[in-house]
Amino acid sequence: MSTIDLKRDHALGMKKARVAAQRVADEMEREFGMTSTWEGNVLKFERSGVHGELVVQKDHVELHAKLGFLLSAFRGRIEETIHRNFDEYFG
Repeated sequence: MSTIDLKRDHALGMKKARVAAQRVADEMEREFGMTSTWEGNVLKFERSGVHGELVVQKDHVELHAKLGFLLSAFRGRIEETIHRNFDEYFG
């Protein structure tokens, strides 16, 4: 099992950061077929072979994901997509 742990600082404040996190989740749903649900300020996401969470704070976000064996081979592409989305929505 492979993991992805990313942290990104932002200056959006909590409300705008939650909106940005939802946009990232929407993009991940389109790109990878993930589903997501909010639990407080934590956006939980999953699909077959991956599960994790995006923790939203007023000055940063943290992404923690666990990839199953088959998706571990695509870790680079998944991380690249997440970085691109973070740049776009939290930049």
